[in-house]
Amino acid sequence: MGLHFGDLAKVRHVITYSISPFEQRAFPHYFSKGLPNVWRRFRSSVFKIGPPMMAVLLTYYWGNFIHEKNKKKNLADYENDE
Repeated sequence: MGLHFGDLAKVRHVITYSISPFEQRAFPHYFSKGLPNVWRRFRSSVFKIGPPMMAVLLTYYWGNFIHEKNKKKNLADYENDE
């Protein structure tokens, strides 16, 4: 088994290109094009996602409030007890 992992099969008529990691730019146009694109996407989707998220959040808080309120004893029920 003198074959190494990269030489397991011969593939013909396939051309591969690669570039040195030292020649690549890790974050090209990150600040000039990337951040404005993020802001544009945020503005376009905030009104689609925001209202349902607020409805879920308010329902969650309302449910927790009612649960805590119902856990407490009603003192009026125990006024005449000795």
